[in-house]
Amino acid sequence: MTTTRQQVLVLYLDTSALDSPVVGWARYDGTGTSHPTTGDSDEPPYPTGVAALQDGWRLFQAAQLIPPYPGAEHETSFLKHEFFFERLVDGATDQ
Repeated sequence: MTTTRQQVLVLYLDTSALDSPVVGWARYDGTGTSHPTTGDSDEPPYPTGVAALQDGWRLFQAAQLIPPYPGAEHETSFLKHEFFFERLVDGATDQ
């Protein structure tokens, strides 16, 4: 028996534009066939967010654009240009 499972891809981009370079990433696989972790390779899975869209991933959330607090423009903090993508795939069940 097969059922639909979700895969999630989180891409952190250099800027808020989907065609900017990927600087960080994480993958989560609801099929149970793989167990990748954050930044599990030297190369990102896609060079840009647009490349993920072209490969069939669906964008379902983009980060809010929040300006830095005055005086904090050059401080190191979290990666703020976070985009969530999903892909639905067939996955086998043990029933």
